[in-house]
Amino acid sequence: MKTDQLLTLNEALQMSRKEVKERYKEFVNPSLANMLSLLEFDKQYVQAEGCYVWDSDGNKYLDFLGGYGALNLGHNHPRVIEAITRVTSLPNLLQASMGTLTAALASNLAAITPGKLSRTFFCNSGAEAVEGALKLARAFTGKKKLISCAHSFHGKTLGALSITGRAKYQTAFLPLVPECEIVPFGDALALEQELEKGGVAAFILEPVQGEGGIIVPPPGYLAEVRRLCSQYGVLLIADEIQTGFGRTGYMFTCDEEGVEPDIMCLAKALGGGVMPIGAYITTPDIWDKAYGTMDKCTLHTSTFGGNALACAAGIATIQVLVEEDLAAQAGEKGTYLLSALAKLKEQYPLVADVRGKGLLVGVEFTKPEGGLLNKLTGGMVSKLSEEYLGAMVAAELQNKHGIITAYTLNNPNVIRLEPPLTVSKEEIDRVLAALENIFSKNHSFLGVAVSSGKSAISSTIGGLFKRQN
Repeated sequence: MKTDQLLTLNEALQMSRKEVKERYKEFVNPSLANMLSLLEFDKQYVQAEGCYVWDSDGNKYLDFLGGYGALNLGHNHPRVIEAITRVTSLPNLLQASMGTLTAALASNLAAITPGKLSRTFFCNSGAEAVEGALKLARAFTGKKKLISCAHSFHGKTLGALSITGRAKYQTAFLPLVPECEIVPFGDALALEQELEKGGVAAFILEPVQGEGGIIVPPPGYLAEVRRLCSQYGVLLIADEIQTGFGRTGYMFTCDEEGVEPDIMCLAKALGGGVMPIGAYITTPDIWDKAYGTMDKCTLHTSTFGGNALACAAGIATIQVLVEEDLAAQAGEKGTYLLSALAKLKEQYPLVADVRGKGLLVGVEFTKPEGGLLNKLTGGMVSKLSEEYLGAMVAAELQNKHGIITAYTLNNPNVIRLEPPLTVSKEEIDRVLAALENIFSKNHSFLGVAVSSGKSAISSTIGGLFKRQN
């Protein structure tokens, strides 16, 4: 034991950017640290409020990443902080009891979620919520097969990973949970063909695919999915972890088509951007059949699930969302943002597509079409474009315009614009101006690669570009 090397909280807070990077490389994830450093994503952020964060050099950044949907209220919302402060004298973890705030938050979730959803299980993250929902579906139906969608993302724990639609994240961990099938997103006919085979416990989907590249299904798809699941006796699990709590212009995206899922997975924004909390909510009939006896009621539990601090944050978050009607605000602001981005798409060939719902918006970039340089590099230009163009545009936005965003995991050629729902029109205009500046100066992957400056990718492509000229 090396107790002489222990850092106090004060010492940790006083570490420099260089010291943080060195310790991250040695004790956390060296390769991730190197990747972040290449794109200058290794800044040390020391303050956050609302839509903004500040780094250790005093620079101010507009956050248009929003914690991948966790910051619907922005950073350190005062009402969430106040709620947590008010309950610090309560026992935070006391499992041999019924938590006061656990019961209150569960009651509030029943009031705002669709239909008969009213029984909540609390955990700590989205992946845990998905794991619990899958187990519940199997326990209730007695069936094993699980269906999900291509390019979906439901988490990286083993069960959630088994229904996530990208092989890159699965290959190293094979074999995964058996009897998991994939169908195309937005294709109700393909779903029905799989359902007809029988033995299906549940179909899980994101109402809008986030990490798949902000993919919006065709109108009526969710309603048809609901009809098919009911017809074939299959539970419908709605993964609203990223799309919920106002993000897409509705309290939950399922509300748009009046869809009532059998199980809904929640997390991210539920904690107000301050506390980690996840949950799934289901109907009394489903819960009671799966866990409705004393010998079954503890089949699935969580040590930290429903703790007082997290539930206080959840209660305050829902109050702010409802009182300020942030879902409606997200719808209006999202319409404005998407309309302006569509005009940029018409002007600049670098932009292949613009799509989204509410303030969950994706900008997809044009892939290079062959060309001499691509042939001379054995297709490397195309490969690098597909994997890193979104990251390099995000680097441009951060390092030259002070705007934080990121690419989507399952489609790295797409950057996400996912700000707090409290974002102003003026802040949206700032992002639009920055994007137009980037697009007007860089008409291809090559231009962005060279312009983004520091990264090894840029250096490689820049060197190749110079040799061809």
